[in-house]
Amino acid sequence: MIHSMTGYGKSVLQLPTKKITIELKSLNSKNLDLNARMPSIYREKELYLRKLMAKELERGKIDFSIYVEATAEDTSTKINTPVVKQYMQQLRELLSVSSDQELLKMAVRFPDALNTEREEIDNNEWKHIEAEIVTAIAAIKDYRLNEGKVLETDFKSRVQTIEHLLDQVVTMDPDRVEGVRERLKKGVEDLREKYDENRFEQELVYYIEKFDITEEKVRLKNHLDYFIETLNSGDSNGKKLAFIGQEMGREINTIGSKSNYAPMQQLVVQMKDELEKIKEQLLNVL
Repeated sequence: MIHSMTGYGKSVLQLPTKKITIELKSLNSKNLDLNARMPSIYREKELYLRKLMAKELERGKIDFSIYVEATAEDTSTKINTPVVKQYMQQLRELLSVSSDQELLKMAVRFPDALNTEREEIDNNEWKHIEAEIVTAIAAIKDYRLNEGKVLETDFKSRVQTIEHLLDQVVTMDPDRVEGVRERLKKGVEDLREKYDENRFEQELVYYIEKFDITEEKVRLKNHLDYFIETLNSGDSNGKKLAFIGQEMGREINTIGSKSNYAPMQQLVVQMKDELEKIKEQLLNVL
């Protein structure tokens, strides 16, 4: 079962004094490209979270965010009362301002008027946050799986189309060979020269062998079967599918270059079009 690299997951945790929202977004990327945004208090957990994301999500351009919204009075910033009073006394001596309210407004703007205590992670709180992160990861994995099912259906449809086109190539191949034979024979006859019939047949066999596509037809069919087999496997391996897609393209291109027959070349163009659409979507497969 394949998985898409496109996904979204979200989980919300309500604590007594704050609401914490965990959000995950992912797009396709050759490797893991993780961008983490979180309050400074949780930065010490970033390395652990990166390892967790790498293990669970494997690849993709991933945006991971922790948003904290205060829902009650909870602040680590305190007024430095002695310092503020000292500022107000000095301002009172310097300025002709009698209102304590005006003096206070000015005093709190000076250095050290406010003290910010460094917050420490509450271990019990972090256990709840970590559980919600796991929930968000599960949500994005489900999203990726559902997107993968859509991609899988599209891939199978396009592979089936290529198989049908290949069947038509196989069916018309004898006519193509006979057409080559007739064109060559007519070309020689138009020269109005006598020729050795046996020698002509030998040269004809050599020429037709150069344009024989039997091996390419067999290999392309094998690649198509292998592609479907890989789709149906338990793992999601986008890189492997991309490699098989390249091999399919190699055989289709060779058939096109060897065909020397307009109706067959038209079928090859259609096969190339289907394969390009497959390759484009493979960029999204995990």
